[in-house]
Amino acid sequence: MANIRPFDAVRPREDVVSRVAALPYDVYNREEALEEVLKEPLSFLKVDRAETQFAKDCNPYEAKVYEKARAILQNMMTEGLLIKEGKNCYYVYELTMKGRSQTGLVGCAAIEDYRNNVIKKHEKTREDKEIDRINHVDVCNAQTGPIFLAYRSQKLINDVVDVIKKETPLYNFVASDGVKHTVWKIDNRSDIEAISRAFERVERLYIADGHHRAASAVKVGLKRREENLGYTGQEEFNFFLSVLFPHDQLMILDYNRVVKDLNGLNKEEFLIEVATAFSVEEMGIEPYRPVEKATFGMYLDGAWYKLTAKAELRSGDPVEGLDVSMLQKHLFTSILNIKDIRTDKRIDFVGGIRGLKELEKRANDDMRVAFSMYPTSIHELFEVSDADKLMPPKSTWFEPKLRSGLFIHELK
Repeated sequence: MANIRPFDAVRPREDVVSRVAALPYDVYNREEALEEVLKEPLSFLKVDRAETQFAKDCNPYEAKVYEKARAILQNMMTEGLLIKEGKNCYYVYELTMKGRSQTGLVGCAAIEDYRNNVIKKHEKTREDKEIDRINHVDVCNAQTGPIFLAYRSQKLINDVVDVIKKETPLYNFVASDGVKHTVWKIDNRSDIEAISRAFERVERLYIADGHHRAASAVKVGLKRREENLGYTGQEEFNFFLSVLFPHDQLMILDYNRVVKDLNGLNKEEFLIEVATAFSVEEMGIEPYRPVEKATFGMYLDGAWYKLTAKAELRSGDPVEGLDVSMLQKHLFTSILNIKDIRTDKRIDFVGGIRGLKELEKRANDDMRVAFSMYPTSIHELFEVSDADKLMPPKSTWFEPKLRSGLFIHELK
């Protein structure tokens, strides 16, 4: 059963929260991160990406970069931009994008639940990315970016959250990307106990986004245990910052693909090869967005096509049955000779938030062909995770993104 508990947060002062809150560190490349920090000097991105404070040739993984992150974090606390709550609380965090809202609970999850597979994973992590966040958390002595967790919706938790949302919010602002962020504090003991008890009835939690942050937080916690052999298990380093959402409020967008060439084939040869596994229907010049599973949009030489996977391609296996798996196996691998999408430079990925016109742009500029996907569902994510399997890379794109800097969990 899930062990979720409140925490004594460090958080922005109310009058600067909209300036401090930042998108996650990994949605920016280095140039974009620097541009963001120059545009907004209070952005928490300067903590999460402290290499922005050094010359462009600075190695972002040098020790001095992590020390700089710690110094900036401490300075923001000293200056009063970040304040200490002073007591253990939960928080309700609502994000509204284009009129659609999702509401999560901010608290801390247990590293033991991660290790014992109460917290389920669906993505393979990379060691280099883990090491970066391990160093960041360890040196800062704080978790600065939350892990995005999902759970099967529970009425008891929903009822408490609905009551809290009738109160005056702690934060209420619209970010520069148009996403509205509203936060309420839960500091009433009976509400806190009700939430903690309710999560004890939740059998499984699922990492929706933040696999590297979660793995890194756990490894820092284990490191701290080795350094504190008399630990009790209740120390803050045994828990990691999370925002937990009921499954029926989440939206997964398409995660689309663009490919640089046709593997030596001309257009006609390529279409003939594709037709061996998919039915191919030309759709004209208007962008085509798939509306059901096992269908794909394809943009090639100014025209859109609808691809429908033939019956023999479909599988009841939770991984093999994913649309991203079908396209990978029967088109990217067999026709385009793209075997490992993690390393092959001929393929790139475009989050659905960018729209289908971005696919056209890429295919007309630096790529040759683009594919629009039907989004992976939260139920498919649960099925893969429950089977202790892994999704192919770039299977899910969650929107809206949680902001970093709204809640900081000190390890003490």
